[in-house]
Amino acid sequence: MRIVLIHPNYHSGGAEIAGNWPPAWVAYLAGFLKRDGYTDITFIDAMTNHLSHDDVRNRLLDLKPDLIGATAITPSIYEAESLLKLAKATCPDAVTVLGGIHGTFMYPQVLSEAPWIDVVVRGEGEQVLLDLVRCIDEGRWPAERESVKGIAYARDGQIVANAAMPPIADVDRITPDWGVLDWSKYVYIPMNTRVAIPNLARGCPFTCSFCSQWKFWRDYRVRDPKKVVDEIEDLVRNHGVGFFILADEEPTIHKKKFVEFCERLVERNLPVLWGINTRVTDILRDEALLPLYRKAGLIHVSLGTEAAAQLKLDRFNKETTVAQNKRAIQLLRQNGIVAEAQFIVGLENETVETLEETYRMAIDWDPDMANWAMYTPWPFNDLFKELGDKVEVFDFSKYNFVTPIMKPDAMDRATLLDRTMHNYRRFYLRKTFLGYPWIRDKVKRKYMLGCLWAFAKSGFQRTFYDLGKVGYWGPQSKKNVDFHFDTTRTLEAQATKAPHNAMWKTMHRPKVKLPAANVAAGAATKACGGGTEQMEEDETGRMAPTQVKACGGGTQQLPESVNAPPRD
Repeated sequence: MRIVLIHPNYHSGGAEIAGNWPPAWVAYLAGFLKRDGYTDITFIDAMTNHLSHDDVRNRLLDLKPDLIGATAITPSIYEAESLLKLAKATCPDAVTVLGGIHGTFMYPQVLSEAPWIDVVVRGEGEQVLLDLVRCIDEGRWPAERESVKGIAYARDGQIVANAAMPPIADVDRITPDWGVLDWSKYVYIPMNTRVAIPNLARGCPFTCSFCSQWKFWRDYRVRDPKKVVDEIEDLVRNHGVGFFILADEEPTIHKKKFVEFCERLVERNLPVLWGINTRVTDILRDEALLPLYRKAGLIHVSLGTEAAAQLKLDRFNKETTVAQNKRAIQLLRQNGIVAEAQFIVGLENETVETLEETYRMAIDWDPDMANWAMYTPWPFNDLFKELGDKVEVFDFSKYNFVTPIMKPDAMDRATLLDRTMHNYRRFYLRKTFLGYPWIRDKVKRKYMLGCLWAFAKSGFQRTFYDLGKVGYWGPQSKKNVDFHFDTTRTLEAQATKAPHNAMWKTMHRPKVKLPAANVAAGAATKACGGGTEQMEEDETGRMAPTQVKACGGGTQQLPESVNAPPRD
């Protein structure tokens, strides 16, 4: 059976300014399929290679696959739908499959607006895709499609979601096939070296209102650190990787596993540096361990400080304080680790004054890097529902962290973009002359100058923040800025008729008090989801079993399967 997997050609001027990121999803899916004997797998990276639809069509004509799969986050959904339409027209007998977070929760709308998609894989894809491939390979498709857990599809004018596939309890069973990627294409610009995105864990035990990863993965599971380091050694030795970022939402949550991971990296002495995203609270907790983390190669930590104003921190359920954010940045810098502060801007209560406040806060905190991301109201998270009719733009291709989706009450979107760019210009101009060249640590100085080069390159090319596409050249161009929203796009009523978490049971448990040994001295550390509690750990990396709660809290669960109303 021949399988083709495609990464859509979508660009937005966000994280990709630092380089071409390898699509790790395809390596994990391919490895899982190949272990079961399905080895005829071809990957088409349309994004990295900037492939046109004609390019993809020609590849499909040559390959003649039996299954064609594409992935989609929310901003790439329309391109993924277009690719699968092309695929169905080119190979009408092939089964077309969409995976990824957007289809997981928005499958009623996706299947309504893109009827050429045969199947949506919901949630963690490895076991679901394997069962689907078996069903097709054994000639049971479509007659027995109801037997495949974790998929949604259209049947007789109705959209059907089968019972959910349980999360894979033993994530060490998932062995990626990194050989499916052309590693020469994936280069991290700041270091001019190949980059990888492995993971130590899947999911997140916390439930921040602006995030949806905890809903997608449903349970928090940690891999064996030794096996992860084995995987990284393979990436370094056999694929030339010199930098990696852990894909985890917050890899430091399970302290014991993360420390073991770092200790094993120190033992291997691999020529590789790496970065993570994590919580301010974990940096405070691990103050005494930061020298170990740096020795293990950790060079870059992006902190979810999220907002300068405490009002916004509370709204996002971040429950950290401004003082804690500043302290965490200081600790990282004292230990030779790049501290990047993340600010979310662009909610309806944003003003010129609050944007200026984030800049003043960044100067006071003095992180090595600062990033101002536009608030993006994922249509399947809790804050989206809270915002209600304040969300006016439903062109999902713009839900990319760089386009102002929300219109603040006190200013227009062009002013929001202009003031955000004003923050970037001042912050990095200051670092260019007063910061980076004078860093004493040679490794960190070289890294920061590389990051500055990546910023400058994307600025000259007008790809940063999609500035070239929207026509922004500075304050004088505000009146001419056009975000090119497709106003014909709406949030289909069909998408709201089936609950976003239909038959979707998450495994989030009540929190327990944090042991005193885990709390940084003098710090009133708080958890991501709120309060002074932390998640309890057991030896397996899973959260200690307690009462299972539904998405967003509460003990009520939705049914294991759902039939959505008929399509119009």
